[in-house]
Amino acid sequence: MHQTTDLKVLYFGTPVVVISSRNPDGSTNLAPMSSAWWLGQECVLGLGDSSQTSANLRREGECVLNLVPSTLVAAIDRLALTTGRPDVPPHKADMGYRHVADKFGVAGLTPQESQLVRPQRVAECPIQLECTVTAAHPLSDLNATAFHAKVLRAYVEETVGIPGTAYVDPIAWDPLIMKFCDFFGGGENLAESRLAEAWQMPSPVGPARR
Repeated sequence: MHQTTDLKVLYFGTPVVVISSRNPDGSTNLAPMSSAWWLGQECVLGLGDSSQTSANLRREGECVLNLVPSTLVAAIDRLALTTGRPDVPPHKADMGYRHVADKFGVAGLTPQESQLVRPQRVAECPIQLECTVTAAHPLSDLNATAFHAKVLRAYVEETVGIPGTAYVDPIAWDPLIMKFCDFFGGGENLAESRLAEAWQMPSPVGPARR
């Protein structure tokens, strides 16, 4: 029987993307997110207006979208409650966020120089997309912005590409999925995100947690 309910979170299951953007001092900020959708060679990124990434995208107009494999779940969770903003917004501080200048260091990830944009890529991500930001659509009711980005150049590690083609092997490529506030890979529940506590998510009651 269906019941009506006001769902608090609508992250039904979306791939995790780490956005590389350029800070005012020239360093690269990393921000994991899972509010992205794709069409052709373009994508839309949903980001809160108070984030360092949003400020960087507006100022610099470029980024790298690093598509995260399930094997990087621990590194992504280390980034979960960090912000590149030195002045942590009060609502984020209340959730447990802290300022981290060296996102690569805290996550244990390796910077890799880009070719067409200035933010660095994440070497451990087998799919990396250098992008230019072409538009920003305010979502005033949410204090958020939908950034429209165009892919300029894609990098695909040989292990996840179909040899001799311009396609990714859907069997070899296993993306990290954020389903509500839990991480999944290969259809398996890998770990609960640190965001679960920050967002006051109840513990799952599915078969994997019983």
